[in-house]
Amino acid sequence: MIDLSTFIAGLPKVELHVHHVGSASPRIVAELAARHAGRSPVPADPDALADYFAFRDFAHFIEVYLSVVDLIRDPEDVWILTHEVARELARQQVRYAELTVTPYSHVRRGIPAPAFCEAIEDARKRAEADFGIALRWCFDIPGEAGLPAAEETLRICLEERPDGLISFGLGGPEIGVPRPQFKPYFDRARAAGLHSVPHAGETTGPQTVWDALRDLGAERIGHGISAAEDPELLAHLAERRIALEVCPTSNLRTRAVASLDEHPLPRLVEAGVLVTINSDDPPMFGTTLDDEYAVAARLLGVGPEGVAALATDAVTAAFLDPGEKSRLTAEIDSYLAAATR
Repeated sequence: MIDLSTFIAGLPKVELHVHHVGSASPRIVAELAARHAGRSPVPADPDALADYFAFRDFAHFIEVYLSVVDLIRDPEDVWILTHEVARELARQQVRYAELTVTPYSHVRRGIPAPAFCEAIEDARKRAEADFGIALRWCFDIPGEAGLPAAEETLRICLEERPDGLISFGLGGPEIGVPRPQFKPYFDRARAAGLHSVPHAGETTGPQTVWDALRDLGAERIGHGISAAEDPELLAHLAERRIALEVCPTSNLRTRAVASLDEHPLPRLVEAGVLVTINSDDPPMFGTTLDDEYAVAARLLGVGPEGVAALATDAVTAAFLDPGEKSRLTAEIDSYLAAATR
């Protein structure tokens, strides 16, 4: 029998819900902390970061996340971070990734928007040449910063419009940050040709997902796990093939679920919802995309065929042209056939 961990490690994958800064490796975070010693609470020792990344709840996670954002001070930091994230994803056989990027957080810390976009674009092109991975951007609004952040994020999208930009998102805390208030910004982004991919239904109930669908025109939902509580919503998602970007370990580490055994992933799949498996902020949560596939396989009770089907579902949900989807699907099929021969 094929070892499932070995199979997952070699499986061609797509990653649709992974954050730019949240993907910084302990080595990179520690190096940046050392550069800014005395001006940041982030430890400069990689071994100490595991304790620093022990989150009490979602609010504490946001606090720690923003302290890491504070370490990105100039375009060179942005370039190094982006290139290193691509290296780690490619090591896990990720062929295509839609990275969630929050330009507002960097611009307000003094990096001009044109310089920020130039840095991520240059790193994107270099990563494709160096590692064979295609990166695309979802520029997201940090919800905790309110409507001014929405206005500035949209402005950067429309004025800078880097070549890799394909979607518009909304992240940060859900509690106290109603989705409907962001409707005008999503309307304008969608009119400009950007896809809508807001976070919803992670730490709040199914109504937040409904709001994201009805008010923000969501084409995919970041997390969305509370949809499992609403049969009508499950049916709606399944019928319209609106994918959920599920990140099991993230949900556990931010206390959105009490334990992995209680994770609603099996209920979502059983309801026929299109589900993709993702890593969110992997080093902060002590995980990798490979690990998340292993968790999903255990929760769903599937082997190589089921895991390959999850990888194919991610291709289906990706904002790729039909030709690229066909190519990636064929690569997954060939890998499965060779591994199970």
